[in-house]
Amino acid sequence: MSNTLVFNPFFSNSIIKESRKPPKIISCSGPSLRILCSSSAPDQFVATEISRNNASLTGSAYDFDRATTSLSQKLLSSPKKVTIVRHGLSTWNKEGRVQGSSDLSVLTEAGIAQAERCRAALIETHFDKCFSSPISRAKSTAEILWQGREEPLVFLDSLKEAHLYHLEGMKNVDARKKYPKEFDQWREDPSNFCINGIYPTRKLWETAREAWLEILFTPGENFLVVTHKSILRALICTALGLGPER
Repeated sequence: MSNTLVFNPFFSNSIIKESRKPPKIISCSGPSLRILCSSSAPDQFVATEISRNNASLTGSAYDFDRATTSLSQKLLSSPKKVTIVRHGLSTWNKEGRVQGSSDLSVLTEAGIAQAERCRAALIETHFDKCFSSPISRAKSTAEILWQGREEPLVFLDSLKEAHLYHLEGMKNVDARKKYPKEFDQWREDPSNFCINGIYPTRKLWETAREAWLEILFTPGENFLVVTHKSILRALICTALGLGPER
């Protein structure tokens, strides 16, 4: 799955429109942000424009006024387009294991094929830079996507997945049995999930902001980011001004 975010240095007024027409794209345009998310659901709503003046949408799920708050307190010199890709299928994905920040889970043959298909889909798109998590499954995906491009890959620790301590490497079914409270809270209430005295999801929001500062103030206008599921969500939410409780 890939997501494209467009950051504009200036706000614009717009209206809300919804459609069920193909292609299978979810598109949200805000005063300073547009997100394009691929979707496999043929009946998925397509919200093409979001009004700056409409603060609460889709059952109060989103507060887009907060999306106008600068991540850096600095004005961007030009629009920035950021395409975010999650790594391909990994060995621990296939085995149903908790991955977290572990580097032991690697791409499967299916994951490599997914990355190759994604590369083919993006081959005609110019990117000024590619940022990636240094964790193996994301790193390998980025290396496949970036084949044939001149600029070197940039690996950011701020794009790493959340550290889940003793849960990492355990099969999900075993983790649920051995640590039911922690596992259920991680799945059902991640913002309040606490392990070893740390709140991994809250920390992820902090590192997502760090990643945005690095990405948005890098020279260029079109960037590719390769990372993991939870940090990907944190990147999108912080760009929209949403907290981890969302």
